[in-house]
Amino acid sequence: MMDDFDDIMLARTPTAARPLLGLTVLVVEDSRFASEAMRLLCLRSGARIRRADCLTSARKHLRVYRPSVVVIDLGLPDGSGTGLIAELDKASPRIDVLLGISGDPAREGEAMAAGADGFLSKPVETLGAFQQAILSLLPETAQPPAPRQIPDEAIQPDPFTFREDIARAAGVLQDGPDGDALDYVAQFTSGIARSAHDTQLEAAAVALAKDRAIGRSIRGDVQRLSGIFRERLAGGEVV
Repeated sequence: MMDDFDDIMLARTPTAARPLLGLTVLVVEDSRFASEAMRLLCLRSGARIRRADCLTSARKHLRVYRPSVVVIDLGLPDGSGTGLIAELDKASPRIDVLLGISGDPAREGEAMAAGADGFLSKPVETLGAFQQAILSLLPETAQPPAPRQIPDEAIQPDPFTFREDIARAAGVLQDGPDGDALDYVAQFTSGIARSAHDTQLEAAAVALAKDRAIGRSIRGDVQRLSGIFRERLAGGEVV
């Protein structure tokens, strides 16, 4: 059941400055840093945002609300986002816009094959790129008035959310994870590192993923990654 605020938002029409007014965006994303970026992008664009950090939570949202746009991360703690994309693509009525998102641009084909309408490569840092990804897939009746200048404003998520992501990944690694959990830590960490432009952390995560894939010893990779986690948490820095 929609509250008064929902009614107000849905009744509003898009403007040149707020081209996504009236839309509700469900972001299915386990990274707090990436979620904060999406919150800022939606806020500046006029859209309302709902967030889920896993597939289970997303499905609970979707049983109650019908968003206009769903942005689904492909690597989630309880499975691949492609499964949810495929479900929503086949659902009736269908969500207006389905977008896959990943820190690995090579996964675009995977998202599109599952039924996504488009793909976002992390980090998504400018309003223009975010808005165009959605507006290009909406019907003409949902478009803002033209002409409209495409904004090049960059957003800057709160660095504290990056530290929260680091703490989460470090906790999983400290627990002595099994193979699947190690793979998750590697892909999660590489994604947040790419979003934060932390090249040292990204390289360490990618090395762990590569050595896991070819069956090479990962002891050194885990030690290196754990050390970087400690440095980031101790220093409070975002590179």
